Amino acid sequence: MMLFNDIRKSFLKFFQLNDHKILKSSPLVPHNDPTLLFTNAGMVQFKNQFTGKENIKYPRVATSQKCIRAGGKHNDLENVGYTARHHTFFEMLGNFSFGDYFKEKAIFYAWEYLTKELGINKEKLYITIYHNDEEAYNLWKKISNFNDEKIIKIKTDDNFWSMGNVGPCGPCSEIFYDHGDKYFGGLPGTKDEDGDRFIEIWNLVFMQYEKLDSGEQIQLPNPSIDTGMGLERITAVMQGVNSNYEIDIFQKLIDSVEKISGNTDQIVSSKVISDHIRSSCFLIADGVLPSNEGRGYVLRRILRRAMRHIHNIGYKGNLLSKLAPIFINEMNDAYSELEEASDLITSTLNIEEERFRETLRIGMKYLKEEIDTLSEGEFLNGSKVFKLYDTYGFPIDLTADILKEKKIKLDYDGFESAMQEQKRKARAAWSGSGEKDVSSIWFDIYDKFGGTEFIRKDDGSYVCKVQAIIKDNKLMKKASTGEDVIIVTDQTTFYAESGGQIGDRGYINDNEVYDTKKFADKIHGHYVCLKDDINVGDEIKLLVDYNLRNLIKANHSATHILHFALREILGKHVTQKGSLVSYDKLRFDFAHNKEMTKDEIKNVEKRVNSIIMLNSNVSTNLMDIDNAKKSGAMALFGEKYDEEVRVVSMGESIELCGGTHVKNTGDIGVFAIASEESISSGVRRIEALTGIKALNFFRDKADKSEEISRLLRCSEEKISDNIVNLQNQIKDLVKSNEKYKNELLLNRLEEINVEDIRVLLLKIDNEKVNLKGLYDNLKSKNKSIIILVNTDKKNNKTSLLIGVTKDISNKYNAKELIQSCFSIIDGKGGGNSEYAQASGNNIDVEDEILAKIKEEYN
Repeated sequence: MMLFNDIRKSFLKFFQLNDHKILKSSPLVPHNDPTLLFTNAGMVQFKNQFTGKENIKYPRVATSQKCIRAGGKHNDLENVGYTARHHTFFEMLGNFSFGDYFKEKAIFYAWEYLTKELGINKEKLYITIYHNDEEAYNLWKKISNFNDEKIIKIKTDDNFWSMGNVGPCGPCSEIFYDHGDKYFGGLPGTKDEDGDRFIEIWNLVFMQYEKLDSGEQIQLPNPSIDTGMGLERITAVMQGVNSNYEIDIFQKLIDSVEKISGNTDQIVSSKVISDHIRSSCFLIADGVLPSNEGRGYVLRRILRRAMRHIHNIGYKGNLLSKLAPIFINEMNDAYSELEEASDLITSTLNIEEERFRETLRIGMKYLKEEIDTLSEGEFLNGSKVFKLYDTYGFPIDLTADILKEKKIKLDYDGFESAMQEQKRKARAAWSGSGEKDVSSIWFDIYDKFGGTEFIRKDDGSYVCKVQAIIKDNKLMKKASTGEDVIIVTDQTTFYAESGGQIGDRGYINDNEVYDTKKFADKIHGHYVCLKDDINVGDEIKLLVDYNLRNLIKANHSATHILHFALREILGKHVTQKGSLVSYDKLRFDFAHNKEMTKDEIKNVEKRVNSIIMLNSNVSTNLMDIDNAKKSGAMALFGEKYDEEVRVVSMGESIELCGGTHVKNTGDIGVFAIASEESISSGVRRIEALTGIKALNFFRDKADKSEEISRLLRCSEEKISDNIVNLQNQIKDLVKSNEKYKNELLLNRLEEINVEDIRVLLLKIDNEKVNLKGLYDNLKSKNKSIIILVNTDKKNNKTSLLIGVTKDISNKYNAKELIQSCFSIIDGKGGGNSEYAQASGNNIDVEDEILAKIKEEYN
C-alpha cells in the first residue's frame, strides 16, 4: 500500500524525470495577491506568470501546494467532519506549463502517471471534457483508447475555467475514479453526480483563451496548462478506501485522538479535530496567529471548533498541543517549516486551549445571567447569542444545547442577522494580503527594462539614467518644475522600502527625494517634488542622505541582534511578526504569548549591548536558500524567498536580509528598550533606540529619577519604598472616606412597614456609590426587604437594587420583585432570590417602585 507521503514523492519525481522544475509550496498567506485570504490552489503562486505580469522563470513546473479553504469565498469549515472529502487544509499536486507543452502532453502525463506509475486500473477511470472541446476529445480517445461512454461531454461551467470576468480562461478536462457500486452516486452530468461513487481526482485546465471586456474570447499566443489533483483523494484511491479520513495520515491522527482522550465513540469529533490540527499547525508555521480579525480570526475559529469537539468528547486537558508533535513528525520531511516552528505551534495551541476553557467559564456566566431574565418558552435574543459567539468565542451549538435544557428558544434569525452584519463589516475592513494592487505600468516597465540594479554604496554620488517617469499612475516622457513624480532609473544607490526598513532619502541632482519604494518586487521608485525639468533618457546624479542612512543601518543591525537576544532569553518560539526600521527608532513585533517581565526586558537590553560592545564584524554572503538555512540563518515564517538569498551575520546572529547594515556591531553605539506592549493576541511589540537617541533616553530616565527623589525627599534607592507607603496611606484615606460617606447615606434611610415586613428604602441622587457594598452593610444588621435607588438626573438613568434578607427569602423573591419594576424604570436586569439589580431610563420613580412592592404583597 502506498502511503500519503510516498504518493507526494512519486508525483514530484515523475514530473522531475519529465523535465519539470520542482518548486516548493508557496506560503498559505499569498505573497502577491491582495484578493485572497489564503492560498487555495496550486496556481496561486503562478498567477502573474499566467497573466503575463511576470517573466517566466521555468517553462515546466510541478508542485505540491499547501491549501486552506476556511473563510472567504472557498469555505469548507462547517462541512468538515460530516462528509468524506471536506477539509480546511489539503495538498494540491499540480503540473504547470507556461507556453511550453499543451493539451496532448498534459493528457499524456496525467494518463501515464495514473495508469503506469500508480498502476490504477483504467477501467476504473472516466473522463469529462467541455462539450465543444473536440481537440481534447480526440486526444483522450487516442491516448486512453476510451470509447464515447467513458469520455463525457459537459456543457456547464464545471468544465470551463476562468480567472475572473476578464483574463485567461479555457476548457477543463476532469478525471474521475469509480469507487464501485457499493457506493451511491451517478456519473458526472447526471442528477446523482454528487454521490460518493464517482469522485473527481484530477482537473486539467487548458488555458487557451483570453476573455475581453466585451465578452469575446480570443486565442492566447502562448497557451498554458494548470492542473490540480488532491493528494488526499488520490491517496484514498491508492489505499482502497472511499473517505479521505480513512487514509494513513488521518488514521494516525484519529487513533491518537481516541487514545489520548479515551473516547472511541465520537467519530465525527475525532475527524474534526484531526483535520483542524493540520490546518492550525500549517497556518501558525506560516506566520498566522490567532486574533479577532482577518486571517488570525479564521485560525481562531478553526481552533475553537476543534476545541468544542474536544469538549464534546469529554477530554479536560490540552489535546491539540499533544497532537501537534505527532502531525509534525509525519509531515516534516516534506515541510521543514513545521519543525522549525514547532515551539511556536505548541505554545500557541496550549494558550488557545487554556483560553477556551476560560471562554467556557465566562460564556457560561454571561449565558446564565441572560437565562435568569427569561421564562420557559421565551426566546434568547439573537444579538445576545451572537455576542456570545463573536466576543467570547462561545460556540452557538453549545448555546443551543444549554438553552434546550432550560426550555428556552434560540432566536436563529436574529443571530444570522448579526452574523451577516459582522461579515459586511469584515469585508469592508479586509485589505487582502496587505499589498496594494500593483498597476500594470510597473510590469510594463519591468518587461522593457528589467529590474532596477541596486548599487550598495556608502558614500559619494552616483550617475545613472532615467528610464521612466510616473505621475498619477501614468507614464510621462518628461516632467516639469513643481510636479510630484516617481522616477525610475537603470541603477540606484537608494534603498527601496522593504523588509521593514524605510526607503532612503536624498537628492536627484538638486531635487529632494523624500521616499523610495519598491514596485513589482524589482523596481525602485524615487519620489521627488521637482525643482527642475527632467526627461526620460537624462543622465542624473544620485546622492543618498548618508547621515540618515547610517542611523537606519544602526537600527537595522540592532533589530537583528534584538531578535537573537529575544530567542536566547525568552525561547526559540520567538519569531518576527513585523518590524519598522527608521532613522529615529526601531520597532520589532514578535510572537510571544505573555508580557515580558522587568527582568526579561533588562536582560534582553543587557544582552544586546554586550553583543554591540564585542564590535563583531558584520558580513554578508549570497547563498542558495537551502544552504542558507543549513548554515543556521533565520528565515521568517510564511515569507517567500528567491532561490538565491543574502545572509547577514553579526556574531551569533545569522539572518536572511536584503537591507543595509553597519560594518561592525560597535557602530551601533548603545541600545535602549523604550517600551514593550501587546499589539494583538500572542504578538508583542518592542520599540527601541540606538546611538545618541538611546543615550538621551537613559539621561532622561536618570533626570526623572532625580526629580522624583527630590519631591519625595529621599535617596533614589528609597523611591520605591516611599511610593508604596504613599499608596497605602491613600488607600486607607479612601477606605475611611467611603465609610463616612456610607454612614451619611444611611442617615437618609427610610423605614416603611408593609404588612408584617419592614422595607428599608434609600434614595440616592447622582452619587458615585457602591450599591452592593451598601446592601451588604445593611443586610448584616437587618431583617428586611432592602431597596436602594440611585438616580442620575443628568443622564436620565436609574440604578435599582432590591435585596431580601435570608430569614424571609423563602417567602419573598428579589428577582421576581425587580422584574415587576422593569416597566417602571424602563430597563432590565437580573439576579437571584436574595439579591437582584437593574438599570433603566426613567428617573424619579421611587414612589412607583414602593407602590409596586406593596402591590406585590397584596
